[in-house]
Amino acid sequence: MISKVRAAVAELQLLRKKMEDPAVYGDQKELTTVARRIKQLAPLEKSLIEYDGLEAAIREEEALKNDPDLAGMAAEEATKARERKPVLLEQIKRQLIPRNPDDEKSVILEVRAGTGGEEAALFAAEQLKMYLRYAEKRGWKYELLSTSDADAGGVKEASARIEGDGVYGELKFESGVHRVQRIPSTEAKGRIHTSTTTVAILPEAEEVDIAVRTEDLKIDTYRSGGAGGQHVNKTESAIRITHLPTGVVVTCQTERSQLKNRVLAMGILRSRLYAAEQERLARERGDLRSGQVGSADRSEKIRTYNFPQDRVTDHRINQNFSNIPGIMLGNLAPIVEALRQWEEEQLLKRV
Repeated sequence: MISKVRAAVAELQLLRKKMEDPAVYGDQKELTTVARRIKQLAPLEKSLIEYDGLEAAIREEEALKNDPDLAGMAAEEATKARERKPVLLEQIKRQLIPRNPDDEKSVILEVRAGTGGEEAALFAAEQLKMYLRYAEKRGWKYELLSTSDADAGGVKEASARIEGDGVYGELKFESGVHRVQRIPSTEAKGRIHTSTTTVAILPEAEEVDIAVRTEDLKIDTYRSGGAGGQHVNKTESAIRITHLPTGVVVTCQTERSQLKNRVLAMGILRSRLYAAEQERLARERGDLRSGQVGSADRSEKIRTYNFPQDRVTDHRINQNFSNIPGIMLGNLAPIVEALRQWEEEQLLKRV
């Protein structure tokens, strides 16, 4: 394990030298990649320095055992070093876990109603609020990008941008199919209905992450609908962007400015294309079924919300959580932490 740390520190030193080359600053993508890698490896350097210090203290005890003046002090330092060493080794082991470079990114959140009609749309709206409340609790910023309201309340689909450090690292576990079991308010006979929603958590992609050619885009403008007074009916401020090679369509109508909507829509498009590319690469490597919770496969049923029994079950880790009312108010921390710990345990097996 220590040999891996020494190799990582050697790589860190090479990367720092690379950052001294002015040519790196002419390639924004390369600069971003190198800077992220340096940030990832720096803690290992600090740990290696401490480890080498502990080893030196242990060796010094043997070297000074016959020195009447220094033997006692050396033995005391060696004892402290032996006590600290296993703790430090466990810390190093966790530092060696391969990190997802996207974990520090902001995200595009997308929620869609699935099977279940009106009940699915209602739960999709509640989920959207749940995630935005969690964002507030974490001190993250968010903005609603688009919504498509359902006829009887709720939303057919909605998207939002959540900005902050480590947002993707926490929310990536939410991607997938969510099942809800409860008695709708309109159900006269008290029967439990089952419906589903689909959640996608997309790491926000920058221009350096993925290139989108102008000639591959079809851009349409149209009049916004929904709330907003007379303005939305008079101005073609809404934007629809179609990526012709993939058929991905993005719409945005939250801003009054057509330019702002275009910028937001391009951000969503880049994130969708980036997520699709990451999923393709993961499938090629065989990563999606390797036990990682935060996989990009969004077709899998990941969680069930059973309202009559006040139980939320995450099927990936086979763990139950209670207090659905609190969870829907944004108290997701216990679920997020359980999933992060599970993922870490799986990754530790590879170190």
